[in-house]
Amino acid sequence: MRPITGKEMCRLLQQHGWILKRIRGSHHIFGKSGEFKIITVPVHANATLKPGLANRISKDTDIVW
Repeated sequence: MRPITGKEMCRLLQQHGWILKRIRGSHHIFGKSGEFKIITVPVHANATLKPGLANRISKDTDIVW
């Protein structure tokens, strides 16, 4: 997988039906109807997400970029 920023990850989540529930500081919290998982994405300007976090979000949401 290529490096991805927090902004790009938020955009991908919204395209796949995840809804932005709230923002606390720089963390965007997403939820989805029918899912018990809550996805938190740190959005720090144009900084890329660390590979482990990006992989975990990908596995939890079944999104591949």
